[in-house]
Amino acid sequence: MTNRAAAARYARALFSVSVKEQDLRRVAADLGGFLDLVEGHEMLKRVLRNPGIPASRKRAIVADILARLGGVTAPVAELLALLAERGRLGLLREVAGLFRARVLDHLDIVEAYVTTAYPLTSGRTAATEHKLVEATGHKVTMTTNVDSEILGGVVVRLGTTVYDASVARQIERMRQDLLEA
Repeated sequence: MTNRAAAARYARALFSVSVKEQDLRRVAADLGGFLDLVEGHEMLKRVLRNPGIPASRKRAIVADILARLGGVTAPVAELLALLAERGRLGLLREVAGLFRARVLDHLDIVEAYVTTAYPLTSGRTAATEHKLVEATGHKVTMTTNVDSEILGGVVVRLGTTVYDASVARQIERMRQDLLEA
């Protein structure tokens, strides 16, 4: 079984357990928080992913971290213990991403990544988010980014679809049209 398939199984299992009795946003936040903690400490990340370290030791490390964090939802704690026991903590980033995608789909939320040449004002941000809600028919969670290389306009990524209305892209299209003529 590939790592992606294994991560998908863990994410699906966590979702199945959590959807009935837990606040899905909290479960996702707990899982993401633990991932951020591990990713933020290089030594911890290496220890938890090292196949030479016994699973029992990794499980004890995870349990100690969870005890110090306190208040982590039971499904997340159980998943992390299971991943530690099975030597699968290396899948944590992918499991968290796949779980988050399932939660957003369940809550009918679409992630939008909006890139502009200049920072958006709060009014423009709200207007852009409103337009995306109208266009998609879903709730939208929007992340903005500034990239001066696009010169102007906007680039929006919704899932795997990219809408590029940047000035840089328009110039590139004009250049291609002139070269083909």
